[in-house]
Amino acid sequence: MAVKKGQIVELEIESTAFKGKGVGKIDGQTVFISGVAPGDKVEGRIIKKKKKYLEAKRLQIIEPSPLRIEPKCGHADVCGGCTWQHLSYRHQLEIKEQHVRDHIERIAGLDLDLVEPILGCENEFYYRNKMEYSFGTKRWLTDAEINADEFVDDSGFSAGLHAPGRFDKILNLKECHLQPEFSYQILDFVRNFCNQNGIPAFDTFKRDGFMRHLVIRNSHYTDDLMVNLVTFKDDPEIIGKLADQLLTEFPIITTVVNNVNDQPNPTAVGRYENVIFGPGYIVDRIGKHAFKIHANAFFQTNTKQAEKLYSVAKEFAQINANSLLFDLYCGVGTLSLFMADKARKVLGIELVDVAVKNARYNADENGVTNTEFVLGDMKDTFNDDFLSKHGLPDCIITDPPRSGMHPDVVTMFTKLDVPRIVYVSCNPSTMARDLNILKEFYDIERIQPVDMFPQTYHIEAVAKLNRK
Repeated sequence: MAVKKGQIVELEIESTAFKGKGVGKIDGQTVFISGVAPGDKVEGRIIKKKKKYLEAKRLQIIEPSPLRIEPKCGHADVCGGCTWQHLSYRHQLEIKEQHVRDHIERIAGLDLDLVEPILGCENEFYYRNKMEYSFGTKRWLTDAEINADEFVDDSGFSAGLHAPGRFDKILNLKECHLQPEFSYQILDFVRNFCNQNGIPAFDTFKRDGFMRHLVIRNSHYTDDLMVNLVTFKDDPEIIGKLADQLLTEFPIITTVVNNVNDQPNPTAVGRYENVIFGPGYIVDRIGKHAFKIHANAFFQTNTKQAEKLYSVAKEFAQINANSLLFDLYCGVGTLSLFMADKARKVLGIELVDVAVKNARYNADENGVTNTEFVLGDMKDTFNDDFLSKHGLPDCIITDPPRSGMHPDVVTMFTKLDVPRIVYVSCNPSTMARDLNILKEFYDIERIQPVDMFPQTYHIEAVAKLNRK
């Protein structure tokens, strides 16, 4: 009998797959289900039925896996910030490494021996240097509240993270262990301040209210700490009072800024910014270079692991004092600057205008004179004319978005007689797709997984390619 949508089923979880979902089987069909561990026996309800697979929602754990541990955070079962707190970090690393191996073998058709043992993170928790919290007028209910016989009101001021897959509901956090402990303490203080002073959260549907986001950024290498209050309106009186009380309660704060986003978009980037206290930025380092990090600037979220990732890329690049290096999808130039001390010249290409401006600024601030940054869409910019102008590089580093490289860029790689390519990926499945094409023209020498985000399913990998 065919499995129907809404049907309750029992599943034995065999493994994990995309986005950290568990994999089970029923009547020969693959079922994906979240919040489980390999070895769990669970009861779930079928919520999606596709041609090749089913999706289920976990109802209860019938028999827990021996791999399962007690999560550190009380929100772990419902929060989208962490997906694997119910697994020890050792098992998380094993699963992530296996995911990279599966992609390399199944999608790229390459030998598993190319994949090196994963490089883990020293800190399983409190590793993030940035947290973006949201405020809302609707909170996410607990399972007990959802299943209660009586009506449970979900309205009211809430502060925390968006519930998984929901833009309109906020998980009202009582704890969080991704950023150092002051982060949640500041969130709790701001929430209490707003409740005590009758300051409303922004209402997504009514497009009215005040508090939208709280973004906290801290430096790994200095004592700098930024609080960014993102509001729907510009009200110096409210923000001034809140900032004064924050600075009294948390003297470790070195700067407070107020981004005013009075537009419909849900981002934490304001249409304009007011610096309330301090310089309006923090300073951190990657390698020997210092970076001024403003409220809306991009910076690697895990500073120490970024250095580890960049060190692998630098080793794979094998550059020397005569090397010309291209850094594709260069962002704000952190990787370009990390490479610059070993190369004759590093040339970065980036689509985002503000990122290119930041890259040039970062180079100037650090006195790096052998870098150049070009604004342009990779598929249109990285072409024969570009090579005629700048020359053929000795090595290309490519760090594309999760979707991987544009097909035109991959095709360009197949035509170039570049000795070496270093592929840095935040999505090993799309990297494997590109490697499957490039392997005809390049020997894939090594692939190094690097874990940047413990407690989540995300995994980075670096591949070294040598021209045949």
